[in-house]
Amino acid sequence: MGRTSGELGAPVLRRRHRDEVLTGVVETLSRRELNRATLARQLLLRRSDRPVPEAVEHLAGLQAQTPHSWYVGLWSRLAGFRAEQAAALLADRRLVRIALMRSTIHLVTARDALALRSLVQPALDRDLYANATHGAPIRGVDVAALTAAGRSLLAERPMTAKELGEQLHARWPDIPPATLAYALRNLVPLVQVPPRGLWGRSGPIAHQTAEAWLGVGAEPDQTLAHLVLRYLAAFGPATVGDAQRWSGLTRLREVVDALRPQLVTFRGENGEELFDLPDAPRPDPDTPAPPRLLYDFDNLLLSHADRSRVLTDDVARHSRRPHGPVPSIVLIDGFTAADWIIARDADTATLRIRPYASLSDSDATELAVEGQRLLDFTDPGAANRTVEFDAELLG
Repeated sequence: MGRTSGELGAPVLRRRHRDEVLTGVVETLSRRELNRATLARQLLLRRSDRPVPEAVEHLAGLQAQTPHSWYVGLWSRLAGFRAEQAAALLADRRLVRIALMRSTIHLVTARDALALRSLVQPALDRDLYANATHGAPIRGVDVAALTAAGRSLLAERPMTAKELGEQLHARWPDIPPATLAYALRNLVPLVQVPPRGLWGRSGPIAHQTAEAWLGVGAEPDQTLAHLVLRYLAAFGPATVGDAQRWSGLTRLREVVDALRPQLVTFRGENGEELFDLPDAPRPDPDTPAPPRLLYDFDNLLLSHADRSRVLTDDVARHSRRPHGPVPSIVLIDGFTAADWIIARDADTATLRIRPYASLSDSDATELAVEGQRLLDFTDPGAANRTVEFDAELLG
């Protein structure tokens, strides 16, 4: 049977954990059970009423290297979400876009920006020196002098990478300007400042230090143990390798081992050891999972070493397109079943859905309704908003 947190579920889970210690018996979780647990943590089984900042913190951030597609990630997860809600928080500096996990731009709250950055900084250091373009030129540069110079420049005003690189190049003329700017981006917490990232607007990719932009400089008090616990709350049950893939960090085994008294353990279908929070939701595997339209870099698809809890083999066969935009993914019954793009022409917005296999009439109907809602969100000004399927793959 499935498990859920709550007044009855939590004591049962704690008793099971004690039994495991005494008997050595560890329950096996099926792929479908992992799927439903992860969807529940990701707010994709049922849209949440959480305020935007609370949801973003619960999710430990949203991958957000594109200026706007992450808004769809919040729309898919939050009831009644309006893009203006997140845009206002970004403009007011309560949300920021900053390089974090996997050295990738994420949307996080202001109070998470420095805390998370300090924890994943080793991954950004590694990314800098392993970078095929910038790794070799930056070796031998006085990092302390470079970061001090960059901080001083960005304390005055935000700058684009080109501006910053050219300013630093005057002091380090033997190093390419792009390398100096990239190095500073990895060595110092830099925020991508608005209007970049505001819904319905655009602007240059300009940066300022997180301390200057947020007006804070206190040392974060979170630890790697906190990071692992937050990961499990948002993505568990998971292996050590999953946590490492999400964060970009290595050597988390000892952190997880130290946390064992606070965790419950399971086995996956292939015998892998899975860790989780005792009271975290683990719904029944037969819990309905409504159709969901994910955005192009949705965290759900990028945050596990073994992504088979959500991804089907069809994704690799069908979702790669040599030209055009990166397609976004559709979940049906919790698993990857199609991809989608929005085509815009004059006053018409068309959501084009390409199923990977035949869809039942009921799935197609539910997906069409969800797709129409998405168009109402993304293109409210379009006079015509239509959903189209690849007709050959409809049941």
